[in-house]
Amino acid sequence: MKTALIFIETSQGKIKKSSQEALSVFAGNEFNLITCSVGEDSSLPIELKSWGVKKHFVCEGLKTYNPESYQNFLAQVFETTQPQFFLASSNNLSRDVFPRLAAQFNAAYMSDVTEISVSPELVVRRPLYSGKCSAQVTYTDESAKIILIRPNQIEVKCPNKSENLDVVKLNVEVKNSRSQTLTIESGETEVLDLTEAETIVSGGRGLKEAENFKLLHDLAAPLGATVGASRAVVDLGWVGHNLQVGQTGKTVAPTLYVAVGISGAIQHLAGMSGSKNIVAINKDEKAPIFQKATYGIVGDLFEVVPLLTEKLKSL
Repeated sequence: MKTALIFIETSQGKIKKSSQEALSVFAGNEFNLITCSVGEDSSLPIELKSWGVKKHFVCEGLKTYNPESYQNFLAQVFETTQPQFFLASSNNLSRDVFPRLAAQFNAAYMSDVTEISVSPELVVRRPLYSGKCSAQVTYTDESAKIILIRPNQIEVKCPNKSENLDVVKLNVEVKNSRSQTLTIESGETEVLDLTEAETIVSGGRGLKEAENFKLLHDLAAPLGATVGASRAVVDLGWVGHNLQVGQTGKTVAPTLYVAVGISGAIQHLAGMSGSKNIVAINKDEKAPIFQKATYGIVGDLFEVVPLLTEKLKSL
């Protein structure tokens, strides 16, 4: 039986949706399913059992992020389990650590995967050139593959329950580390991380100044949405980089994406074009964002957004 290893990330004591998507890749397939995570969470083993996981490795004692420490932990798990597939969500952390792991074990590596099938052979698809086209790659050899999946791309399927779960605790120690975390700065408060959010309200340079982002927060509140931004306003210092959507920010694929005052540069479209429904609000009827929009509103956002907010509050 082949072994699949999944790196699990949690939020507020529950498995992140992006990690659930990775687990869903193996739903209905005969695999020895093993998981690993950093930081002990008493409720996690119970949730993992509902996904059919047989063994879980947890790294204790890491107080701050260090890529070498993470690599050391994952390398221990990798050597112990010898997986055919090692999956994780494609994010800043995994893109920092997993290429190191792939180089260490000479494993095949692919990031930002949007489609994946594992039976009878591994086939993955990932976008190229800012989403203008995609590449399909088929792996036929038996060597290990490390795959990072772009969030909100895989359907979360009903898990297969397992009766027993073996939890293995590992301690990681890195001597003479070449990197050190000095400080960790918290980003702006988000209802939910952009990559996990089902509804996103994003703003661009059309908002004219940072104070006008309050309009987006007011609109996001009745929608239960997370606020995002284009690179242009991040570069201006209006909001933090943690809110940036786009090729050099976060790639999102929510059910609803509301683009307010965003013209639709190709770099921004690359990060949100996977959204199921896109609503664009812009006074320029020729703005590129309308080419991708499901619904478009041509008008002054300073008039449209407050009206839309009041209407939503009254529902």
